[in-house]
Amino acid sequence: MSTARHKIGSGFGARSTADDVLQGIDLSGKLAIVTGGYSGLGLETTRALTKAGARVVVPARRRAVAEEALAGLDRVEVDELDLGDPESVRAFAERFLASGRPVDIMINNAGIMACPETRVGPGWEAQFATNHLGHYALVNRLWPAVEPGGARVVSVSSAGHHNSGIRWDDLHWRQGYDKWEAYGQAKTANVLFAVHLDRLGREHGVRAFSLHPGGILTPLQRHLAKEEMVERGWIDETGALVHPDAFKTPEQGAATQVWAATSPQLADRGGVYCEDCDIAEPAPPDGGRGGVKDWAVDPEQAARLWAVSAELTGVDAFASRS
Repeated sequence: MSTARHKIGSGFGARSTADDVLQGIDLSGKLAIVTGGYSGLGLETTRALTKAGARVVVPARRRAVAEEALAGLDRVEVDELDLGDPESVRAFAERFLASGRPVDIMINNAGIMACPETRVGPGWEAQFATNHLGHYALVNRLWPAVEPGGARVVSVSSAGHHNSGIRWDDLHWRQGYDKWEAYGQAKTANVLFAVHLDRLGREHGVRAFSLHPGGILTPLQRHLAKEEMVERGWIDETGALVHPDAFKTPEQGAATQVWAATSPQLADRGGVYCEDCDIAEPAPPDGGRGGVKDWAVDPEQAARLWAVSAELTGVDAFASRS
């Protein structure tokens, strides 16, 4: 069973920054992998972790762009990885494992949101493939490095998981594609992945977490037209935020994933979904966007998704152990 879903009074909140939660934490000698760690929240996560002493490996689909964005940061390595391409995931994992280094922190940060209907790999829906299946395969392929490090594995989900549970009868949206519901399914998958990985990994010292970083305008919105963001009330016609207080800065947005990856307060509390640098409460029955939906933390659905993901990707680090 996962840890009870209730706030623990972490002492941090919605306006805490990544630097705030790392106060007093020395990551010297630690190695972190941060997918997409060169843009938006990922960039701020990489910056904060390196500032605290960690070495950070940033697998990036756009390697040249990543190298430019990360220029000037110490203890950063950039490698190539396309999460939507199973062979790219395999190749990156093999290169990393050849280095013989253990992983202490793994933050599955990269993702896409509300994109037009797109197929990747063997015909997979792009959001489910990139946000979930790619990270699922990556963690499983890297398990020989994740286990010895007793790593924390952090999956960046979203309040978008409220949009949809798992569509078991049509995972790849071959009928009636809806970009926001497809995003919701992918974000629910991120939470379920953490639930089951924590169950499997805890006896090996590996704990898993998921989180909602908060509302932040970053390159994640690249698939949204300005008109749609105006209609949703995020920005006005000039591009200015309509309600600035409703959005976090990138420094604040990165805080919860950094907290989940490093906080001693979570040492024995794996499998939980976090928001605003604390464990999230269950979602309210009135349909509010806070908290975590039951469908995202159900252990039976988590086990079912793991089995389906193993079948789709052909990878399961625990297959011979179960």
